[in-house]
Parts: sequence; structure tokens; C-alpha cells
Amino acid sequence: MPENKFQEIIFTILMAAAMVYGLVCYNISLELGGLSNGVFAMALGEWPLMAIAAILLELLFVGRLSRAVAFRLVNPAQVSPTPVMLAVSAASVWLMCPCMSLLASLLFKGGFQSGLLSIWIETTVLNFPMALLWQFFAAGPAVRLVFRLIFQRQTAAKP
Repeated sequence: MPENKFQEIIFTILMAAAMVYGLVCYNISLELGGLSNGVFAMALGEWPLMAIAAILLELLFVGRLSRAVAFRLVNPAQVSPTPVMLAVSAASVWLMCPCMSLLASLLFKGGFQSGLLSIWIETTVLNFPMALLWQFFAAGPAVRLVFRLIFQRQTAAKP
């Protein structure tokens, strides 16, 4: 979808913001024993720090690596854009989820105390299915739609 570095940065910011907000809400809901309206406001406390971490991880490390992993599974020159997008999305979740779960374990789940490994593994195992579903069925489609709307004039002007 992004066609240049500027668009890649905007897409990353949008996707990280959407993914992090959804997963922060999910983790707070797990902690509280269920989803309530207050969770959406509570999530705003953790969201900025976690979103910045996700953006930096994606731009510096995960983005390139997830594309490399995905392109080992599908060849963009031989398949339609959808399998490529799904492979890149899955690889991104596969790489980002353990990284962000480690950060959340350290910052919000008492991971600096004893038991970091078990807290991190549990957090990753609980987050991974949600992250994958959130990416495929909510954040991913929504962010791609918003991205297309933001850049529709630029992409429509191309021959």
C-alpha cells in the first residue's frame, strides 16, 4: 500500500495506533475480568507510550523483517496483493506480539520483579490470537481504508 517512505511512516503510525489501542483495551479487560465502558478511557493512559514503542519497533526492525519472512512464504510477483498483505500482516503480528508483550510485562505487569519469563510467556500467549484477529478483521481493514482515503488523490493521479 505505501508507495514511498513518507506514506510508509504514516501507514505505520496509523497501524501501530490502532493495534496498540485494541490490545491495550484487551489486556485491561483481561485484568479487570471483562470489558466495560471505562476500559476505553483507561487504555488512553498506556496507549501513548506503547504506540511510540510499536512505531519505533516497526520502523527500525519489525517492518523489514516481517516483509522478509512474508516474502519467503509468498512471492509478490506471482500472486495477487491479498495473499501478500495477509502474509506481511501475519508475520508482523508474529514478530511484534512477543516484543510488545515483553514491554507490557515489564511496564504494567510487574515483570521487573521475579517471574518475568512466565509473565512474558503468558502475556504473549494471551495476546497473540487477539492480535492476529484484530489485525485481520478490525485494525488492518480500517487502517487500510483510512490510508486509502488520505492518499486517494495521489494514487488516483497515477496513470
